[in-house]
Amino acid sequence: MRNVFLCAVAVVATTFTAGGNCHSLAVAAVQAPVQSACATPAQPVREAQFVPIGGSEQWVTIHGESCANPVVLFLHGGPGNTLSPYADVIYGSWARDFTLVQWDQPGAGRTFGRNPPTDDATLTLDRMAQDGIALAQYLTQRLDKKKIIVTGGSWGSILGVQMVKTRPDLFYAFVGVPQVVNYRDNLTSGYTKLMGLARAKGDQVSIAALESIGPPPWVNPRSIGILRRVSRPYEAASSTPAPSSWWVRAAEYNTPLRLAEYEGGEDFSFLQFVGLNGDGMFSRVDLPALGSVFGVPVFLIHGAQDLVAIPEVARRYFDGITAPTKEFVVVPNAGHDANAALVDAQYRTLRQRVRPLAQ
Repeated sequence: MRNVFLCAVAVVATTFTAGGNCHSLAVAAVQAPVQSACATPAQPVREAQFVPIGGSEQWVTIHGESCANPVVLFLHGGPGNTLSPYADVIYGSWARDFTLVQWDQPGAGRTFGRNPPTDDATLTLDRMAQDGIALAQYLTQRLDKKKIIVTGGSWGSILGVQMVKTRPDLFYAFVGVPQVVNYRDNLTSGYTKLMGLARAKGDQVSIAALESIGPPPWVNPRSIGILRRVSRPYEAASSTPAPSSWWVRAAEYNTPLRLAEYEGGEDFSFLQFVGLNGDGMFSRVDLPALGSVFGVPVFLIHGAQDLVAIPEVARRYFDGITAPTKEFVVVPNAGHDANAALVDAQYRTLRQRVRPLAQ
């Protein structure tokens, strides 16, 4: 724990890695000249490569039709559910208005495959946020920008708030889709709301599953998974499903090796998230404790039927924050998982409200 603290306070220069050692962040690489990918403002950019971040090589893809467009960094959820395999299908059309960046975070996807964790490997929110900040610095130089836009959902929304609170000078705006706020409030509200729905329906199977884990907090790492398995059918019954084509992996991510990397990273990251005794990264999440004042505009978008990031919890958090501009959007017929309505609302907010801030 002492090593975690030392690395956290030295956030400009160090990060926590497996084995409890502090290593130089990739900001050293950022401080060195980074060759621009944009010879002219109007040229397109398409890259997929490992970038040195936080003492390791991490997978980053960049896709845009014009270097003149604002840059959007996506922060995936999970924390092991990378968006890279699906990004072109779901978000590809946005490339005419934005330069889109997907990042396989530490412990996830191709980054997990490139950096197999040791038995004592540990992820922390501070380490992940510092890696995200290092990547943002890299992107400003690689794409000739003063700042970028960051958007994140679920776990990615937690990470995004930490990043913009730490370095607001790097970001034009933050867009949370949906926004997780607090370990205690999110889990308790989700459990209570779901139990009420199950009882109103007389759903004895779901009631029994919820009673078996009891109300949070939990020490069993399986409890969050049980809650999610119960919630999904209820969300599905009141929301429009995403097109099945969204979840067909791009060919380069659909090989046995890439699938093994994804599954390994998903398992590793989830355990880091919940902890063996309910003491993982999520147990320490309390965004209100970071302070109510934001130095960047904040836009929160929520599915009305979300039973994980309960809209009412996010709304209370939103009402308590101060930002140069802020907006809260509730999307009907949408739950926690992305569907067309939620993604369309995200795009409209980025296109109409955020893009002008970056010009």
